[in-house]
Amino acid sequence: MKLKKLAACLGIAALSISLMAGCGGKNEIGTSQSKLSGAVKIDGSSTVFPISEAVAEEFQKKNPAVKVTVGESGTTGGMKKFVPGEIDIADASRPIKKEEAEGVKARGDEVIEIPVAYDGLTVVIHKDNTWAKTMTVEELKKIWEPNSTVKNWSDVRADWPNEPIKLYGPGTASGTFEYFTEVIVGKAKSSRADYTASEDDNVLVKGVTGDKYSLGYFGYVYFLNNKDKMQAVTITNKEGQTVTPSETTIKDGTYKPLSRPIFIYVSKKALERPEVKEFVKFYITNAAKLVPQVGYVPYVDAHYQEMLKKVQ
Repeated sequence: MKLKKLAACLGIAALSISLMAGCGGKNEIGTSQSKLSGAVKIDGSSTVFPISEAVAEEFQKKNPAVKVTVGESGTTGGMKKFVPGEIDIADASRPIKKEEAEGVKARGDEVIEIPVAYDGLTVVIHKDNTWAKTMTVEELKKIWEPNSTVKNWSDVRADWPNEPIKLYGPGTASGTFEYFTEVIVGKAKSSRADYTASEDDNVLVKGVTGDKYSLGYFGYVYFLNNKDKMQAVTITNKEGQTVTPSETTIKDGTYKPLSRPIFIYVSKKALERPEVKEFVKFYITNAAKLVPQVGYVPYVDAHYQEMLKKVQ
């Protein structure tokens, strides 16, 4: 009799373990680790890169059979791969252009736009700079416009040092470059060419931190991660408002004109593959948690819920 009872108990225990294993193999968005496999290819903006990289790392912990690769060739560089379908997701620090969306449509596909966070494009100076802590939009335009005559700091303001300005900024394939030139210079991609350009923001960080007379610009997170070695310039905009980039000013829009949304774009056909769809759902579901961890400003929860509906 005791043996029968023991066998029954063992049977119940085995069933419980089986059920627990079935439930435990799923992540927050219901993807089974044992079933999901394949690859997800992402490329584009170096500004969005830290978010996508963080999401990819967390996703692969739960789905080790899925290989997620994240590149950073700049927004335009990513779009050049996204339009013909060479990658599944494009990171972008500017909205997709009409001709890019039409290129996707021409191959029988459709673009889905997902704003994932807010960024404050940050103008930075060396930590030992004592004179240019506040600058106007007009002064930044004077420095960065095509055929600029500004060579030294004293060309901006007479009482500033008569020392050469060493300029650092994103390359022409960058969405950050396009956005900055549009809102500061007045025309997208309109810029002086005699500056150190790179699609890798870490190269720009190294340049600014290595020269007392430097000036550069890039996404807020790269400043935040290096704020002990550089300073963010307080901007006086055309409305006369003087604002420093912060989580609050970026989120409430007062840090203008340099506050902006940043995006990922995915094609409808790519979403037909389970690994891509589950990755995008995971991205949206976990954005509110991961976005602030890497230094950007998240949207409200209702926004992410709306994006999730769009994908589903």
